[in-house]
Amino acid sequence: MEFKAAMFAAAVVAVLLSSPSPALAQKKSPPAAPSPVSLPPSLAPAPAPAPHYVDLAELLSVAGPFHTFLNYLEKTNVIETFQSQANKTKEGVTIFVPKDSAFAAIKQSTFSNLTGDQLKTLLLYHAFPKFYSLAEFKNLSELNPVNTFAGAPYTLNLTDDMGTISVQSMWSRPKISSSVYATRPVAVYALNKTGAGGGKADSTSAACGVGAGVVNGLVMALAGSLMLLW
Repeated sequence: MEFKAAMFAAAVVAVLLSSPSPALAQKKSPPAAPSPVSLPPSLAPAPAPAPHYVDLAELLSVAGPFHTFLNYLEKTNVIETFQSQANKTKEGVTIFVPKDSAFAAIKQSTFSNLTGDQLKTLLLYHAFPKFYSLAEFKNLSELNPVNTFAGAPYTLNLTDDMGTISVQSMWSRPKISSSVYATRPVAVYALNKTGAGGGKADSTSAACGVGAGVVNGLVMALAGSLMLLW
């Protein structure tokens, strides 16, 4: 009996040893899938900075006095041409503005005799379709003559004499007396009143000076007068 009991106990022990433990019998759970890495959204390129906006009408109304010149710009809508050039192009604009005293020295009847196109041409003659700082005028002088908004033959010659900038038309050679405003895309310069010819220009000689095809000698004569009076 003792032998049978010992055999039975040995068999039980063998069975127990051969059976996997409950912990091992359980299937191991598969490893959890890694959490998706949240990547930051791709950054859109930063928008290009908007060009510095300059309201030319406001600028000329508070600087100067340039009220007469501004009135003519608005009357002919040339102000819109300059404003569009300043804000809708990469080139910008450079404007030479005569003070009210320049217009006061010219009879008002002279302007009243101009057609709308002639007056517009006269005003367009006072600007370059590109921004130029004072420092750039030295290099610009090497490209003379420089076209204005009015086109050929309404050009100007720039000279730099030891830092003194002169703006030469066919009748005068005034110098830039001050920088009214010079931040890209707008440059506005005032000129002094010195020049050859005493501030007068004969319409006949003006017409001959530029040759055939000029809109009217009177326009050029007026331009010369304004140049001289700046």
